[in-house]
Amino acid sequence: MKNSNNLPCQDPEPHGEKIDERELMDGSRDRARDQPLLQRIIKGLTRSDRKFREIVISRQLGITRVAVLIDGIMENFETDAYRGGDLVGAIFKGRIQKLEDGLKAAFVITGQEKNAFLHYWDMLPAANDSFEIVSKNSTKSKITLEDIPRMYPVGAEVLVQISKAQIGTKGARVTTNISLTGRYLMLTPFNEQCGISRKIEDEKERERLKGILEKLTVPSGMGIVIRSSGAEKKLKFFVRDLSILLARWTAVSKKASEMEDPGLVYKEPGLIGRAARDFLTDDVDHIVTDSPQVFDEVVSEINEIAPQLRGKVELYKDEDPILEHFDVEKQVQRTFSRRLSLPSGGEIVLEETEALIAIDVNTSGHRATKDEGKNFILQVNLEAAREIVRQMRLRNLGGLIIVDFIDMKNKADQKQVFDAMQELMSHDSARFQILPISPLGIMQITRQRHSQSMGREMRICCPYCSGRGTVQSPQTTAMVLQLEILRTLGQLRRDGDDRRTRTLKIFLHPRVLEVLRQQERQILENLEDTYGARLFFQGDETSHLENYKILQEFYS
Repeated sequence: MKNSNNLPCQDPEPHGEKIDERELMDGSRDRARDQPLLQRIIKGLTRSDRKFREIVISRQLGITRVAVLIDGIMENFETDAYRGGDLVGAIFKGRIQKLEDGLKAAFVITGQEKNAFLHYWDMLPAANDSFEIVSKNSTKSKITLEDIPRMYPVGAEVLVQISKAQIGTKGARVTTNISLTGRYLMLTPFNEQCGISRKIEDEKERERLKGILEKLTVPSGMGIVIRSSGAEKKLKFFVRDLSILLARWTAVSKKASEMEDPGLVYKEPGLIGRAARDFLTDDVDHIVTDSPQVFDEVVSEINEIAPQLRGKVELYKDEDPILEHFDVEKQVQRTFSRRLSLPSGGEIVLEETEALIAIDVNTSGHRATKDEGKNFILQVNLEAAREIVRQMRLRNLGGLIIVDFIDMKNKADQKQVFDAMQELMSHDSARFQILPISPLGIMQITRQRHSQSMGREMRICCPYCSGRGTVQSPQTTAMVLQLEILRTLGQLRRDGDDRRTRTLKIFLHPRVLEVLRQQERQILENLEDTYGARLFFQGDETSHLENYKILQEFYS
């Protein structure tokens, strides 16, 4: 086997390849001009936003990848390559195994390897702060935390939905507040509250949607929420969506009643179904896939939820791989780099730890000129804010996120960055909270996390440094090795070995051997004289920098 000079953990991770966004936008404009004339005219008359939106779907070797491009720049990316076991949104028939009053939680047998965690708060029909409650569909008696042990004793059967997938050693978190998500509505079978997403901010539109809510026939005890995608939609779209959701819930209820043991009752649609539900909005201009099977799946989904988009679906037939043709591949590679360059010359460095995600913004090697001055710092921070929000979506980052922006003394500049971050995240489907920049220049963000980030799914902890990010220096390993040689020779003497020459063969990394030759030669020669031993060293480039092997040989 040929030795390699490339050592694990030896070199710092390189910057993500800098991509010229102007080239991406130029390519997008060329594709926009290739759209049918009628489609371009309708877009010009009906939309003030002239951005070109595309959905690119690739299925190769059984792996499906979906990229959402806006003016050629990737804004969302999903793949089923690492998410075969993604069960967020799945509904299980479970059985209460244990109640922990101290934790105010129950552990539920669901038929999975680990029991699910069900907090008492997730067993109450609580309001969701992501939507405004407009009305209630019944007058159920109020349930309190004290009622939980009586209502859900050990052994009781319960229908639960996974709200957060298993992450690391933690089991899945579940809730009894089950919901089924459609294109424009969300159905809550056990919660009678009806409401409208707070992301719909226009007051006139909210009033119109309240009128639509009153016209929809919702079974008693159930509730519905109008999603942000329902803005500007007519009554017929909601009637159709509600019918689909009620039929789905009927099937779920029937299957659950027929099951005797805990197990899976319902699973969310696959990647194509989710993409059709969440990404195929009316302002999408182009949907293209390289798979005839996916083409048929997309057309089937569109015919059910948005027939008006049928003419925008295209089967890609060129010889070049579709993700390379649309410049998606290089954007994906850049996305998962630790260091990301910004257009102005600054950079962000992203570190994902067990407890939180730390993002550092700095000017990198760029030095602002007098003309740029403070405006350059503001510009870098604004560029960083946009890239950070984009990375949150692309990498599926969640939990606590700490952003260390470049110091800005001007309060107005700090507010401008904060307002920009608020605006950029307002389009995020995940719930979030942002705090203003602190006196230390830190912005704190919390973002809803349903499952592991894509980075943790695609990468494993380094088996060489065990996640520390560093290894021992050659000098440290050389020092430890000398002490081990001394201990070995001393042990041989104490064992009473009377053979005149003791020989130790030491296999080690060449960089450690170089340190011994240049800096520690005299010490090693003294050891040989003192213990009547001979030391032979052999460099092995396949050896880990911290490891070595000592073999003993004896000669009379």
